[in-house]
Amino acid sequence: MKKLQEFSKQYQKEMNWQIKTDNYEKAKSSLLNNYMLLTTEVAEVAEELRKAFNMTNTFKNEGMEEDKAFEIAKASIREDLGKEFADCLAYITKIANYFDIDLEESFYSKMDEVKNRKNRDVGLIKK
Repeated sequence: MKKLQEFSKQYQKEMNWQIKTDNYEKAKSSLLNNYMLLTTEVAEVAEELRKAFNMTNTFKNEGMEEDKAFEIAKASIREDLGKEFADCLAYITKIANYFDIDLEESFYSKMDEVKNRKNRDVGLIKK
């Protein structure tokens, strides 16, 4: 993740896509713009999932077995879904870099925190 964040930092600089730091108003505006772009990309992840679910249902309605239909649907969105995740990651790393956040350290710390919660969600039990 550290390599990815460093790559992102250099890439943003080369493309002149850094979050503005001139003053508070420009930084605020730039952060909000990048956050809106991130949420747009997250919505595009949802759109790819919707495509897979719709395709699965179409195949099921045509008589295909559900698991096979879903495997075909997943394969059909894999590339575009990967691109949308990459877009999300680009904005996340950009914002994290602006705040000097080590995403790898934050991730493992958060996962440890969740693991040790007393009130964490419990998975559904199959009957």
